[in-house]
Amino acid sequence: MNSERYSGSCHCGAVRFTASADLGQTITCNCSICRRTGAILAFVAADDFALISGGDALCDYQFGRKSVHHLFCRTCGVRAFGRGTGPDGREMVAINVRCLDDVDLEALRPVAFDGASL
Repeated sequence: MNSERYSGSCHCGAVRFTASADLGQTITCNCSICRRTGAILAFVAADDFALISGGDALCDYQFGRKSVHHLFCRTCGVRAFGRGTGPDGREMVAINVRCLDDVDLEALRPVAFDGASL
């Protein structure tokens, strides 16, 4: 797959965003939060992400090394994306692909990532 532009949101629609992502490069993670929320993640550069609405509706949760801002909607509780830095030090956004509009989740082939061991 190639990078395409997607729209997404939390469940209640308060938080809306767009992102250019390659959904051929998705992961599932077994860290304590991803395992519990069932997220399928795609990582994009911060420049490829735009928060359209709902910045004031976001709550920030951090744990462990506190290197990722796990952002969720204060109204519906959905964690649509998070912010952090990649291994190269650049700002990145981890998008929960389950929150993107019109994506065939069955067509995805996410790679398992062992976040629990970090």
